[in-house]
Amino acid sequence: MEEWVRYGDELRRPLCLATDLPRSSTVCVVGGGLSGLTVAYRIASKRPDVHVELIEKGDRLGGVIETWTQDDWVCDVAVNATRAHPAFWRLVDDLGLGDRFAPSNPEANARWIYSQGRSQKLSIWPVLKRGPLNLLRGLRTARRGGRSVAEAVPLAHVNDAMTLGIVNDRAANVDADFLMPSMTRFGAEPPIKWKRIKSKMNATYPLFQPNKGATASFTGGMQTLIDALEHELNLLDNVELTLNAGDTTPTAVADQRGIPLASVIWCAPLDRRPDAFTTLNVYVAGYGNDDVANVPVGYGTLIPDPSSPISGILHESDVHGTPRAPAGHRLFRIMSPTPQTGSHETVKAALTKHLGTAEPVVFEHIGVRSIPSYPPGYMASLSSESMDFTRAGWCFSGVSVTHVVAEAERIAEHF
Repeated sequence: MEEWVRYGDELRRPLCLATDLPRSSTVCVVGGGLSGLTVAYRIASKRPDVHVELIEKGDRLGGVIETWTQDDWVCDVAVNATRAHPAFWRLVDDLGLGDRFAPSNPEANARWIYSQGRSQKLSIWPVLKRGPLNLLRGLRTARRGGRSVAEAVPLAHVNDAMTLGIVNDRAANVDADFLMPSMTRFGAEPPIKWKRIKSKMNATYPLFQPNKGATASFTGGMQTLIDALEHELNLLDNVELTLNAGDTTPTAVADQRGIPLASVIWCAPLDRRPDAFTTLNVYVAGYGNDDVANVPVGYGTLIPDPSSPISGILHESDVHGTPRAPAGHRLFRIMSPTPQTGSHETVKAALTKHLGTAEPVVFEHIGVRSIPSYPPGYMASLSSESMDFTRAGWCFSGVSVTHVVAEAERIAEHF
């Protein structure tokens, strides 16, 4: 029960851990994104006698996490906030970032779906209108395992909007067990009722108790967390950071360093073909308040229309508890799946349908992100893999920063 109170539904996800890893005197963590940084930090902090090398093929740490800034405009290129989970709060507290970590704006709780030419607020009513019995049948089907989100949540537009917003893919292509294992009842079951587990978990939050359904974020964006992890790792005598390592394999890493394969922790995509990823263009658009006065304050709009160059608009400056735009302005983050993007001007023109006809004060393409695909049956395939070395990160833990951070802590607990 203590494990369930500490990690909750993260225990439903398989931990892809090599049996001999905890006996290692030297550990090599491959991949310098949030997963690799957190795994290295957790192990090195717990075991000063273990040498930890973190290697990254690029010239910067952080992986997909990066924060774009321009004067007083601030926008995360990928992950911009975290849902509530004690493991993430523990990491923030341990890094001494409590004074830079704040709950989301409670007024920005509304979400919309734009479909068939109109915007509809997300609520329980679309479910009731389209048939709760269909939804219940979908859930029962999903609990057989290996089903898609489209089968588990048989609500057209709603399911596509959800999966596009989370993993940039259509619901029929996404494993329901991977995206929502608690709903599909994948993996282990808690030893007592979930309501009691949740109540006990809520009592373990450091810093502040998050409100139900709320998110939280950092002053200055998620780059604040990356910088803090890098800083702490540089202070630890048993840590070595290696950038520009180039492409490699787990076996090559072990051979080059003269360590057992079981001492390698792989926090990067592995054995994935180029077609096993989708790509997303990310834009920012900033306006004066008066120019978007008709756009209600909220979390954002999901657009599951394959003919649109935009799959979602996040109200970046509405959501956070700290400023993301100059006074008197609002900032929006625009998601555009690569096959739908067209030109930058096409994306900009599409904004007039959702944000009004005023010319934005700022409009900029701030990045491209590759996102792994998680086809139906993906979660079950992880459970059956042989663990000669440890696998961690977005491809294995889940798609949220809470999954990654909890997974790192679970790995370190074995040392």
